Amino acid sequence: MSPLDLTVRDTPNGPLVEVIGELDYDTSPALRDLLQTLPLERGQCLVLDLACMEFCDSSGISALIAARNHAQSASADIALAAVPANTRRVLRVVGLDQVFPLHPDNDSAIGA
Repeated sequence: MSPLDLTVRDTPNGPLVEVIGELDYDTSPALRDLLQTLPLERGQCLVLDLACMEFCDSSGISALIAARNHAQSASADIALAAVPANTRRVLRVVGLDQVFPLHPDNDSAIGA
């Protein structure tokens, strides 16, 4: 199984999830499971910090979409912070860069 560590911290605008390691077929269920435990309120923003994400396959992309769906179901927003270049490229190719707000770092994502 590929290593994945998920760290959650609260910010003034909502939860921030730091994704560390590989988000793939074996590990993406952990992110999906974590999302179900995150309380989100209307108007908050769920930030996924991907700065330390080393790899993301199609299952990982699906987990990011699940995070977006979770946020939308709570009438909350979502933002991706510090998206690695290879993942940013995949998001652009499939058009998800138009769906996810992409920010260079946590501070800009939290403040958006």
